Amino acid sequence: MTSPLTADQIARVKATAPVFAEHGATITKHFYRRMFANRPELRNLFNQTHQASGSQADTLAHAVYAYAANIDNLGALGSAVGRISNKHASLNIRPEHYPIVGENLLASVVEVLGDAVDDATLQAWRAAYAQLAQIMIGAEAKLYEQASWTGYRPFVVARKEIESDEITSFYLTPADGGAACRFVPGQFVTVKRHVGELGVDQPRQYSLSDAPHGQWLRISVKREAGKVDVPAGCVSTLLHEGVEVGAILDVTAPMGDFRLDLDKSTPVVLVSGGVGITPMMSMLSTLLANGETAETGETGETSSKRRVAFVHACRNGRVHAFKRWLADVVARHANVSRAVFYEEASEADRQGVDYDFTGRIDFSSSAKAALLPDADYYLCGPVPFMQQQRESLIALGVDAARIHTEVFGSGTI
Repeated sequence: MTSPLTADQIARVKATAPVFAEHGATITKHFYRRMFANRPELRNLFNQTHQASGSQADTLAHAVYAYAANIDNLGALGSAVGRISNKHASLNIRPEHYPIVGENLLASVVEVLGDAVDDATLQAWRAAYAQLAQIMIGAEAKLYEQASWTGYRPFVVARKEIESDEITSFYLTPADGGAACRFVPGQFVTVKRHVGELGVDQPRQYSLSDAPHGQWLRISVKREAGKVDVPAGCVSTLLHEGVEVGAILDVTAPMGDFRLDLDKSTPVVLVSGGVGITPMMSMLSTLLANGETAETGETGETSSKRRVAFVHACRNGRVHAFKRWLADVVARHANVSRAVFYEEASEADRQGVDYDFTGRIDFSSSAKAALLPDADYYLCGPVPFMQQQRESLIALGVDAARIHTEVFGSGTI
């Protein structure tokens, strides 16, 4: 146990929080270079694409600033601690990693800021880091206790199915022949692959995209083709091109605090953009499997069951994954509605029945299908997409407490 911070230490950390607002990214970029130089094996734990882009350093700088600014009110960090600890546990971060990070982070502060940091302030930050490490280690220990297994477990690719021009599903079964574990819809797993050109193992986190029925774990992976100044996804490319049925993938136990609340009976609105559809597939599949949606009878009537609205946005029909499955579900279940938006509907798309609106998501134009009274709203997609949808929902009177988001990579909402 670490000793509580003194009033002077709290004051010093809080007073220097603006330093991280100004110089945080410089410090954290230096930190990662320093740590990887001293402990190159830790490169296996970090997404090297995010390292190259600088996004991971920016996210760490933001997190350190938020911690320092709230050092006297740590309750304000509750949701962030939950999200980060789930990410850490999925990456198999252990207590022994924290002293390494602390040593290199504090050394980086000194090496970047120099004489601007006096000894008393450095000691205050050292105590603050020890406090934060204790909080995170404790939160992660609880997750490891609850996990179906610890570390990486080998799974066999039992099936591989193309869902769209960009997304392919992998059906994973335990290599030891046991049953697939249970999980809560919305959770994710980490998959590890060795990337030869980088010379390291690379972890990537993927939402589970099917119901937790114990037969398999399904991940549905978008192949990241790359853009100007953004390299193609090395792991997604390896999975799409180099992993076939019968291959072995190393997988961690399901984690994540973006979870469908299965104890409620109120309506659910699932809002996704692009590959953000994957956790929504798990949520809707689970509601169907649990009998929380009712099949339409000959009269077209249905019993009073939990209403579900599935709102999805993508570029066009070529990249719209699971579209036929969704159309079938909506046709068979009167209390499941759909509002699918194609930003660039093609002539072929206009001849079909796979989408409902052209353009970006507009809740005002799709209110009948997409806005349900007293619903909980689950959002997943690119960070700007989720920010926009959250703001739109709040402007329409939705309580912010009913809006839940999932963030992968280095983004924040």
